[in-house]
Amino acid sequence: MSTAESMAGTSLRRSWLVATLLLTLGPLLGAVLAAPRAGASPSAGLGLLLFIGSSVHVAGTGWFYTVPEVRRHLRANPGRYLVAPAALIAATAVLAAVVPARAFVLVLMTFFGWQFFHFQRQNLGLSALASSAYGCGPLRPGERLAVNGTGIAGIAGLLSHPALLQLSGAPGLGALFPIAAAAYALGVGYGALQLVRRPRAQRPAPVSAVYLTSLGFFLPVFLFDSPYAAVAGLTAAHGYQYLLIMALVAGGGPGGRQSRSIALAVLLNIGLILGLALNLASHLHTGPAPARAVYGAYLGVVMAHFVVDAGLWRLRDEFPRRFLAPRLPYLLSGRPAAAPDGGGDRRDQQHHGDGHAREAQQ
Repeated sequence: MSTAESMAGTSLRRSWLVATLLLTLGPLLGAVLAAPRAGASPSAGLGLLLFIGSSVHVAGTGWFYTVPEVRRHLRANPGRYLVAPAALIAATAVLAAVVPARAFVLVLMTFFGWQFFHFQRQNLGLSALASSAYGCGPLRPGERLAVNGTGIAGIAGLLSHPALLQLSGAPGLGALFPIAAAAYALGVGYGALQLVRRPRAQRPAPVSAVYLTSLGFFLPVFLFDSPYAAVAGLTAAHGYQYLLIMALVAGGGPGGRQSRSIALAVLLNIGLILGLALNLASHLHTGPAPARAVYGAYLGVVMAHFVVDAGLWRLRDEFPRRFLAPRLPYLLSGRPAAAPDGGGDRRDQQHHGDGHAREAQQ
């Protein structure tokens, strides 16, 4: 690798990391500042923030289905990429149409639990990706445990405080909330300790910043009573993380500038057009049975997004490595350009970013 290529890789890697931090912390803080007063409607700005971070980001997964190389892989693995998404969409559409609202809240709690677990798996993937890309090796078991643990505690906090999810009729689990808060605090402390135990050379500021952001991701859940201040920022931050790396994948493909521009344009149009459809469907939960079925299908699409991304970003598998590494060489190369000491364990890169990476949200 030439000096110029190495410098370019270093610059791109740094730009990705800075942008990831800004697109995580910005929405988290922005949602807190823009949260409406109790009983008031969200502002247009907050609504746009959520639209892009939720519906557009879920729709963006559809871009993979436009890439011939990916489509061949999907057809070769129909169970995950064709049958499972269709089954999820059909099942949730039927459930939403026939299950009474008071019982359907249990389906919604399951959905939200999976969604926010998806969020934290993406955070775990981003932390692992940053560590590997900067030549610091894979995340240690204790570091992974802390990120997963804080995510589980955050999910427990949300489900025990269903008003944050605007769920009426949910089971009373309020006694669990302080326990979840204590577990979350312990997880953050344990994770910080694990980071400090790394040799100084293996915890540079960029890597530490991404990891600490992952640990603190669910902090708003335990600080605010407003659904928008506590939850909207999580949703938006997750979505923007995902859209950033999807744009890098689409814009980093083979071919000249024109083909990469076309790929980015396709991603943008899919995100906006399908995102608008998803956004409309997400508001049909209180209508008649046919409308509720459309709302259920919307939930199924979001869950299908979890399933599809979990497979396409699993870098321990051959196809994701072969497809993604040439598009993101400054992040996924075995020997990062800026880190001649070597790269990380690809098993720790598998979540991308969600688990993003596996993701989920909405």
